[in-house]
Amino acid sequence: MDKSTHYISSEQLTLARVQEALQQKLALSEDAQQRIVHCRTYLDEKLAREDTPIYGINTGFGSLCDQEIDKKDLAKLQSNLVQSHACGMGDEVPSEIVQLMLFLKIQSLAYGHSGVALTTVQRLIDFYNEGVYPVVYQLGSLGASGDLAPLAHLALPLLGLGEVRFQGKVQPASEILAHFDWQPIELQSKEGLALLNGTQFMSAYGMAGLLRIEQILKVSEVITALSFDAFDCLLAPYDPLIHEARPHPGQIQVAKNIRKLLEGSEIAQQWKPYIQDPYSFRCVPQVHGATYDALHYSREAFLREINSVTDNPNIFPDQDKILSGGNFHGQPLALALDFLSIALAELANISERRTYTLMSGKRDLPPFLIANQGLNSGFMIPQYTAASIVSQNKQLCTPASIDSIVSSNGQEDHVSMGANAATKAWKVVENVERVLAIELLTAIQGIEFRRPMRSSPFLEDLIDQFREKIPFIQDDTVMYTQIDKALRFMQSMSSLN
Repeated sequence: MDKSTHYISSEQLTLARVQEALQQKLALSEDAQQRIVHCRTYLDEKLAREDTPIYGINTGFGSLCDQEIDKKDLAKLQSNLVQSHACGMGDEVPSEIVQLMLFLKIQSLAYGHSGVALTTVQRLIDFYNEGVYPVVYQLGSLGASGDLAPLAHLALPLLGLGEVRFQGKVQPASEILAHFDWQPIELQSKEGLALLNGTQFMSAYGMAGLLRIEQILKVSEVITALSFDAFDCLLAPYDPLIHEARPHPGQIQVAKNIRKLLEGSEIAQQWKPYIQDPYSFRCVPQVHGATYDALHYSREAFLREINSVTDNPNIFPDQDKILSGGNFHGQPLALALDFLSIALAELANISERRTYTLMSGKRDLPPFLIANQGLNSGFMIPQYTAASIVSQNKQLCTPASIDSIVSSNGQEDHVSMGANAATKAWKVVENVERVLAIELLTAIQGIEFRRPMRSSPFLEDLIDQFREKIPFIQDDTVMYTQIDKALRFMQSMSSLN
């Protein structure tokens, strides 16, 4: 098989496989094609020989489930569904999230329990491979009967309706279909419902967040180690014996990682005239480690979800069953997303405290990390910015999953609000990166006041790379540009040990 192509199959997806697939073209494996065709053929034959009402296939939707639909109108029913449900509002979903939505929707449909036509799945793959990303909006999903509104916007361009983002510009879908000489898809029975039911909006936000969080966790440890030496901290709290006595996996791992980052540091190894460090330095293994362990739960929930069928009803050709259930309900993701947000926000909470402490004028560091105070404010206001962001995170981390609201005339009487949890979690991810970037800028400024003492070889090499982009701040300068450079430098730290 072509290594530049990811073949959609029943093989279990992992974070690494998803990340790899996002850099590749997509194609259906032979097995996936057979499953899709087998399911569609079964559905067509069943509808041809039976008149039994089957939810969403020859009936209305939601509270209209008791309304039977004439066979001649089954295709129109599906087209109407896509158009009527495209009610999204608010900000446009970033293209990187829409790309993941396409990928995850294709994966779910390829298990052969959704009843879609092979041509429909192939067109979604065409969109993915050509970088044609439907314009989807952030608001509109209750995260219960699937991500109905966002997925309707994802499906509209199949019909030549709605808009897409192509080559950086928003354009009518009809024009892009004409550009590629693609004919609009004529949906068959069940197809609209299969496209709109599902958790791919929530799942895409969660997976995109998890992919970034893997890097954030590594970066947070490096920045902590820099702050550790900038504040001239004690190594004793990182001794393995302490963490073996309370063996939470994340705690043990974080302590080990930071010990490794500080190997060879003259600053860390020198004698200290004090007995203890503040919690934001001393308790990093316990705090960061708890985040590690919480994120493990969220990661497992999302990996199960993206390897699942989440539309409704589910079709089981070999058992001759079409079953209407609730696999579209987003509660497993809503809880995981809220937990993810809370766990990740703690990295920013403790980071801001380290930033604050580094500017406190203690341990031979000048107040606000600037030599000539009064005339210069130094690093005073970056800490304000970090505090503002941390406070916003506290508001964003109010759980969405504890909320519910009745919809569809009472038929859908409990919803997960997982879509709101998803968009909030994405903002928390971005905010945590910003707070860590401020600490990075602050910590490296602080280490300069420890000269001629040196930190570890690894950290000194990182400082040299940082100084190629951002100089030592001797006198006041425009700080937002320095923070932005620190953020971009942090996001480029992709080869950390």
